[in-house]
Amino acid sequence: MLNDSKAELELLFDIAKTFDKYVELRSALGPLLSLLETRAGLTWGMVTLLDRATGILKIEEAYGLSSEEKSRGCYRLGEGLVGRVFESGLPITVEDLSQDSRFLNRAKNRKQKDLEGLTYYCIPICSCKTVIGTLSAERRLNNDGYKEQQMVWDRSFLEKTASIISDSAKLRERILEEQFHLRNNDDRDESGYSRSGELNVHIAEGSAIIGTGNAMREVYELLVQVAPSDATVIITGESGTGKELMAAELHRLSPRNKAPFIKINCAALPESIIESELFGHEKGAFTGAVNFHKGKFEQAHKGTLFLDEIGELSPQIQAKLLRVLQEREIERVGGTATIKVDVRLIAATNQNLDEAVKTGIFREDLYYRLNVFPLHIPSLRERKSDIVLLADHFAEKYAAKNNKLIKRISSPAIDLLTSYSWPGNVRELENCIERAVILSTDSVIHAYNLPPSLQSPSSTQTEPTTTLEAALSRLEKELIIEALKISEGNMSAASRRLGITERQMGLRVHHYAINWKSYKSTKM
Repeated sequence: MLNDSKAELELLFDIAKTFDKYVELRSALGPLLSLLETRAGLTWGMVTLLDRATGILKIEEAYGLSSEEKSRGCYRLGEGLVGRVFESGLPITVEDLSQDSRFLNRAKNRKQKDLEGLTYYCIPICSCKTVIGTLSAERRLNNDGYKEQQMVWDRSFLEKTASIISDSAKLRERILEEQFHLRNNDDRDESGYSRSGELNVHIAEGSAIIGTGNAMREVYELLVQVAPSDATVIITGESGTGKELMAAELHRLSPRNKAPFIKINCAALPESIIESELFGHEKGAFTGAVNFHKGKFEQAHKGTLFLDEIGELSPQIQAKLLRVLQEREIERVGGTATIKVDVRLIAATNQNLDEAVKTGIFREDLYYRLNVFPLHIPSLRERKSDIVLLADHFAEKYAAKNNKLIKRISSPAIDLLTSYSWPGNVRELENCIERAVILSTDSVIHAYNLPPSLQSPSSTQTEPTTTLEAALSRLEKELIIEALKISEGNMSAASRRLGITERQMGLRVHHYAINWKSYKSTKM
């Protein structure tokens, strides 16, 4: 048998290293139980963590659970041994499971003989004297009271393991708090994150980003990491996903937030004007240039320049933009002086620039200059959990704008909003809610206030009122009558037009009681 103290220290060290490998606490729990199973002979184990939103313990990871036990999913305060540990914060040990009816009844597949010699432990996981979860485990003893595996362990070992989990949780909370304070010097939650690291529904002043789903959480985490730098960011995503809002948030969270945030839509201006708008022009540089004009790059000096729809730039402007990115200097149209500019560039496009580069539409060297930090905004259909949050926000916004009181969105309206595919993304949703607010007459947004494109058969009482067979029969009769009209009652010509035999035509005319003679021509 191995030296138990040495084996325990080595295992605890490996457990600590396991938690260092994973960013998310929950991701390390599976490898933890795997280590306990292979190195310490764990026969059954479970880790629960507190869900702050509901106040209950969720089973985050488990080893050796039956399907019945896994289906439980959570424990409430005081419920079972796990719930009691959660409530009291005190560990529980059961020396012989075969003598405890709670374990005999826990699952149908656990017989009394299977529980003989098993000891059960449930240890609280605490953070700042608050129980945030539990660690449960079972081990088997032989007749001498020692475990049949290579390492002897007891409650103190599990308490040390729970302490590692607790320390890991504290460390992650501390990191989140530090990120919070870095983003919010005035201690306001403008970033959208709470101190627990959860993305808030509340929209702080100056921010227009809403979302609690994983898709938006991942985007926002990337945004927070790149915002303090001067790295060039290219934002991709479908039209209407909020690329401009994301660019504004990047500027707001950056050290340049006191300087100008200048926006320009590259697709909205003709090629003859875009160069002057970007780089400026001297007086008399071209017809109509009656005054000196500063371009967007000069206007954004020390700040941020946002180039929307950058994929629409002509090859000539692309070449000049590349020089600016390389040299950080510009020349005005009609001028000869070189002007240094200090600008953080953010670009956006709904095009596939990879394909544009392959086809020669977009310069490859410019693409790689822009693609320093790509940020992809998911479409609304990829973040459906955020639809209701967005709808509530837009309802409040347009209710205030139109001096109306909107108390709620009805359940049928929510069903329509969440089942629609939203090809126009957030912009389309905003327009729909604005329309619904205007049409609402009773402080409620109803399903019938939404545009017809969102309506369902049940909401408009337009469900099919006939069977498929009846509908097909009606269509067949109409086609036969139409063919007879065209052929002026000639059954042979009508059957050829419909691609059927004369016999089939005759049977169908008889079946539908069609008076084919009435379609014969009366001309002589």
